[in-house]
Amino acid sequence: MSAFSLLETINSPADLRRLDRKQLPQLATELRAFLIDSVSQTGGHLSSNLGTVELTIALHAVFKTPEDRLVWDVGHQCYAHKVLTGRREGMSCLRMHGGISGFPKRCESPYDTFGVGHSSTSISAALGMALAAKHKGEDRKTVAIIGDGAMSAGMAFEALNNAGVADADMLVVLNDNEMSISPPVGALNNILTRLTSSDTYNAAREAGRQVLGLAPPLLELARRAEEHFKGMLAPGTLFEEFGFHYYGPIDGHDLEALIPTLENLKKLKGPKFLHVITKKGQGYKLAEADPILYHGVAKFEPGVGIKSAKGPGKLTYTQVFGDWLCDQAKADSRLMAITPAMREGSGMVRFSAEYPNRYFDVGIAEQHAVTFAAGLACEGLKPVVAIYSTFLQRAYDQLIHDVALQNLPVIFAVDRGGLVGADGPTHHGTFDLSFVTCIPNMVVMAPADEAECRRMLSTAYALDCPSMVRYPRGSGTGTVPELGLATLPVGKGEIRRNGHSIALLAFGSLVPAALAAGEELDATVVNMRFIKPLDVELIVKLAGNHSLLVSIEENAVIGGAGSEIERVIAENGLNTQVLRLGLPDRFIEHGEQGQLLAELGLDKDGIVRSVRGRTNPQ
Repeated sequence: MSAFSLLETINSPADLRRLDRKQLPQLATELRAFLIDSVSQTGGHLSSNLGTVELTIALHAVFKTPEDRLVWDVGHQCYAHKVLTGRREGMSCLRMHGGISGFPKRCESPYDTFGVGHSSTSISAALGMALAAKHKGEDRKTVAIIGDGAMSAGMAFEALNNAGVADADMLVVLNDNEMSISPPVGALNNILTRLTSSDTYNAAREAGRQVLGLAPPLLELARRAEEHFKGMLAPGTLFEEFGFHYYGPIDGHDLEALIPTLENLKKLKGPKFLHVITKKGQGYKLAEADPILYHGVAKFEPGVGIKSAKGPGKLTYTQVFGDWLCDQAKADSRLMAITPAMREGSGMVRFSAEYPNRYFDVGIAEQHAVTFAAGLACEGLKPVVAIYSTFLQRAYDQLIHDVALQNLPVIFAVDRGGLVGADGPTHHGTFDLSFVTCIPNMVVMAPADEAECRRMLSTAYALDCPSMVRYPRGSGTGTVPELGLATLPVGKGEIRRNGHSIALLAFGSLVPAALAAGEELDATVVNMRFIKPLDVELIVKLAGNHSLLVSIEENAVIGGAGSEIERVIAENGLNTQVLRLGLPDRFIEHGEQGQLLAELGLDKDGIVRSVRGRTNPQ
């Protein structure tokens, strides 16, 4: 008999709704075991998905999906949802090239009502759907499921503010697991933690539930008493001030509590807020013990767990940044480091331990992170903002208006520049060179290897203007950085190989591929280093003794570094041909990094093929 005998009968939520309610705990057990087994073979997000198994079952059991809309936040919670909505078999190719996405995706399933990958969008999207239903006269329900970490973002509260006055018929479910990716921060989290740890409050709620069940006439008296009590201890008053009816907290792993509660709320009109308590990693002891380690995992053996890597291996760019940050902080007490809830991912664990008073995790609040850094810079400090390329997009106005316009010396350490692999289009860092290079006062750098990354970070720190060092996910060539805080001359590239007729001008992560292609083409190869300011003198010189300049970048080809090279050629009245190689004008799907680069013609063979296609047209 299969270990998943009941789960294998569920090919849609309609199948789930036909089950006897007494079978649902067994379904939860099988679904949780299936997720552990599946993710151990593919990698992916584990602990957050284990925490939402019962909640997902309850939502699909009560609401008539996909007619009723479930809007997931972030997407780290959606694996159980994918399994229950006809994609159980597809989980074997999760996050692989050509396989299903690790996040909700509208084109993948009608049950994925809103595409997501960044946090704190669910309430806004759900509000739009709820008001659309009202406008069209459609009787359907809308539910936003948001994690407590995502509630730290201002966008969530902007949506709550709008939804309350709009009198939208919608339900917001707060999945409170006391975790985002890094340990949670902020006043709201402290409120939630105090609430859930209060024996007095929980005892009062249980007593109140029993009294109300026995004596309905006491409803109004109990409601008033509860309102007063919540005002002292609970976040309910906060959400009710936004115009929501607040309910909870309830145990998010108790189907006997979840399903009746959701059924009751489904009957009520207007904006409702349900506070659900879950445990990240629920049901898998290793993930429960270390939910951060098991947040995003590679392949592992479920019975053994995640093993530490064997041997030192190559340093990742993230580790290079973390080491540099500590060394620079030791040398200069003005350094302050900021992350928007990505301590582990950005390589700041060591810094947070060694310099706790100079470390600031501001929560999932990229806009605030950048303007907060600007405020520090105004007072003579040297803020370093560690942020993924894909998340820097969320703070673009602040980058322009609060940092660059005032020419403040804020250093942006931009990780995951270029293609990131399995997380796909929501997380690829494909636009930063285009959208940052056009901003006045910015200095923009991209290292060819790990050693150069460290020197660029020191260069950025020495500047008295805003700057960005953009580096890729994972490791590079394995070049070991030299200790110390040596800098580079600003705006100067370096010729790595002298050749004839053709010059390959490579930026950052694609310098190694350009060098390999240069050998086959007998081309000059340049590590440009700086996207802004460009080494105009070098470009003009190369244009004078080469017939073709080829720009190579792991960034959108539109508006990228190659466009700037073309501008230099035009402004200097030169006739040299320019071939721009970069990422095409489309969103790149998920897949292994090397595989994607090869398909896009940005590996050695692709570069050679493109150059020969220009120089030897058929």
